[in-house]
Amino acid sequence: MRTVFVTVGTTCFDELIGTITSSESAQALKARGYERLVLQIGRGSFVPEADSCPQIKLEVFRFKDSIAEDMKQADLVISHAGAGSCLEALGAGKPLLVVVNDKLMDNHQLELAQQLHVDSHLLYCTCSTLTETLRSMDLSVLQPYQPGQTKIFANFLDKALGVQ
Repeated sequence: MRTVFVTVGTTCFDELIGTITSSESAQALKARGYERLVLQIGRGSFVPEADSCPQIKLEVFRFKDSIAEDMKQADLVISHAGAGSCLEALGAGKPLLVVVNDKLMDNHQLELAQQLHVDSHLLYCTCSTLTETLRSMDLSVLQPYQPGQTKIFANFLDKALGVQ
């Protein structure tokens, strides 16, 4: 069963959860052959009902000790733009679509997503463009992220956060 795994990490990103479970997004996923949607909703207050996406099988949880198995089983990972979540998905070798929370004040997440996109490791969008991105995305353009580039990644994060 082709599976999409969505993670918001430890944050609250209700807009992403609401958008991915909308009938338009569920239809876009179904049209691409996905049959199962697993949501890790973190501290969010929006908890979709199991029958809210009749086109696709929906599973929801807040937290687990590890989401490694969920990522391993996924055919596509959709994540917030947190560095840890991005690195975990890329390290698992999964196609990654990052949804940037454009409501954040100092949005370093956008810089991270843009750089990893420029390097062809992921696709990114915002909640307002998520459904269209699901319809038009070409996952074949993505290049594997080579683990061991952690120093380069750490330097990028330091620069983006103004530590250097």
